Amino acid sequence: MCVGKCSRIVGPCLLALGTLSAAASILLLFPGGASKYLLQGRLGRHAKAVPGLWGGGIAVLLAGTHVTALGWRCSGCSGCGTRHNAFLSVVLSKLALLGAAACFVLSGVGLTNGPLCLYNTTELGLGHGALWGYPFLDAINHGPEARVESYLYNRTAWSICLEPEGVVTWHVVLFSLLLFLSAAEMALALLQILNGCLGCLCGFCDGK
Repeated sequence: MCVGKCSRIVGPCLLALGTLSAAASILLLFPGGASKYLLQGRLGRHAKAVPGLWGGGIAVLLAGTHVTALGWRCSGCSGCGTRHNAFLSVVLSKLALLGAAACFVLSGVGLTNGPLCLYNTTELGLGHGALWGYPFLDAINHGPEARVESYLYNRTAWSICLEPEGVVTWHVVLFSLLLFLSAAEMALALLQILNGCLGCLCGFCDGK
């Protein structure tokens, strides 16, 4: 596959992944589809960081937009794919790679720690009634056995969260989606970095 054709495939894929990543990160701000928790500030710190918006979203969309425009503008021509454009695509792809990597790491930590919710502390043996916190992170801190028996390893423990309704499922699905999307973005960004480097050496168009 030539450099120009590769750009016309990678660019739209980055645009699609970046859009989905931004949407998933925004949805994390509305646990259970409710807006009151955002207004009250009762959101997990990793959800509030919106890594899928700035990392897997904006950074990737910048690269995707440039690569897509460059790939289609260069279709069937011989002189439009300058080394400057190829170099710029490499720089933006590196930015996308860094953004996607940051999104991957933050999403992984967020998924591991679990959501912020109103939970019954007596179920963890703390005896303080219902309060807002990170029940699954607290369970991990109370011993190695709790980690194996709770959260991702034990779906029956998800009912410990009383509010927001369905927050654990919401949290797991969206952060898992962000992990998948950011991994795909990193792979495509790496591909485009290689593609752009070849463009710097060989030209970026489909030249006749």
